[in-house]
Amino acid sequence: MIPPTAPRAYSSVPAGDPIDALLRRRNSPLAWATMITLGVGGLVISLLVVLWGGPVAALVCALLAAVSFPLVLAVCFWLDRYEPEPGRYRLAALGWGAVVAVLLSVLSEPLVFAVPGTTEFVDVAVSAPLIEEAAKGSLLAVLVIFRRAQVHGVLDGIVYAALAGVGFAFVEDIVYYLGTLTEAGAGSLGVLFLLRGVMGPFAHPLFTAATGIGVGLAVTSRRPVVRWLAPPGGFVVAVVLHGLWNGSTFGGAEDYFTTYLAVMLPMLAVILILAVWARSREGRMLTGALQQLAGYGLIRPDAIRWVARLSDRMSARGYARIHGGRRAARAVRAYQQTMIEMAFLHAHAAGGTAPADVNDRMMALRQRSEALAPYAILPPPVLR
Repeated sequence: MIPPTAPRAYSSVPAGDPIDALLRRRNSPLAWATMITLGVGGLVISLLVVLWGGPVAALVCALLAAVSFPLVLAVCFWLDRYEPEPGRYRLAALGWGAVVAVLLSVLSEPLVFAVPGTTEFVDVAVSAPLIEEAAKGSLLAVLVIFRRAQVHGVLDGIVYAALAGVGFAFVEDIVYYLGTLTEAGAGSLGVLFLLRGVMGPFAHPLFTAATGIGVGLAVTSRRPVVRWLAPPGGFVVAVVLHGLWNGSTFGGAEDYFTTYLAVMLPMLAVILILAVWARSREGRMLTGALQQLAGYGLIRPDAIRWVARLSDRMSARGYARIHGGRRAARAVRAYQQTMIEMAFLHAHAAGGTAPADVNDRMMALRQRSEALAPYAILPPPVLR
């Protein structure tokens, strides 16, 4: 059992301590530009929706859209627990889907639909999937170009892509619900909510996850053919799935439900199985990399347990909160996250897929971990 007191005399971290600077988040110019763009875009979309349907109807439809996605978000966050992405990146992914992808689609689709010789089926089953998957999937391209270190593999690709899909689907559902409510009434809205909100809230996340898998394979492979072909291959799968889903609405209820049972649900199962496998592999890779870093003297061996095991991470934070207060718990969380980043960077370096500035990144992470270590109040070894 763990003794009731720590082996050293800990107390609440006083205000003004150097730990404040370590825990303070510094936003880069890119982060500020992203937040401003998403914020302004979100306000514009919200204003347009309210002006179109009225505040009451818009609120009702927004609430209906919102209730569809907590389970999808919970699955994404559960999958992302071993190497959790920063909250601001998760929020940015949701915002990208809800704002950037929506605006790109709204601006592009009327132009493409107006091309002479196209039909409604081509617009809905071909053009719309191409535009929308490109708009959502462009988030992965932005991350790889500007924040390469945040995409470690297939699981990160799935999570980021799915979050962008959730954001897009949320706004799209509001628009569809509002249009149905104003044009056909509450009864038709109920039917549409059943089809989109109950049966198919995973559709957009599922489509874009295929692109995410392709990007994840590319960043973890040393083979040029995989690095170049996996992302467009994943995008093609996303477009095909999206096109089948949209096209099934032209064949009536029988085609719709056949596609749902024969394509959508099996593909959802495949993506989930792949994601769970990737999550398990990520856990094993984390433990192995931490042990290697400890062998090199880069991290404290006694800290591995409190980082590698998910349940022990929470226990360590709780212990720090009891013995050092809230800011001590934040210090442990920051220390754990820094060690996680070191471990994954080391794993990629060992696999030959690390970014070009791997040495600089590792040095910066090591310096941060050493600065945080004195404030990381970890539980003592278990007495036997």
